[in-house]
Amino acid sequence: MAWTALVIAGFLEICWAIGLKYTEGFTKPIPSALTIAAIAASFWLLSIAMRSIPIGTAYAIWTGIGAAGAVIFGIIMVGEPANPGRLVAIALILSGIVMLNLFSPS
Repeated sequence: MAWTALVIAGFLEICWAIGLKYTEGFTKPIPSALTIAAIAASFWLLSIAMRSIPIGTAYAIWTGIGAAGAVIFGIIMVGEPANPGRLVAIALILSGIVMLNLFSPS
């Protein structure tokens, strides 16, 4: 259950990170409300995951999912550059997530 909550929290982090772009400084009501809801849900699920997953592992995985997901979204949907350096960085983040998962005590 904790790992499921953590993964969903990570995907919600992607949503709210992307949503921040579309709030235009929280001047657009609907994108702002959706972004705030995603932030709240993401933090809530992260707190549930941290009940049994060590804080360092949970936080690193949560931020890693969010960072990698936001970059991938930017490349695919917004046309940001997909140069080799960025792709290697994403691969390293994802590798770190896998390693933390494999070596986590819970």
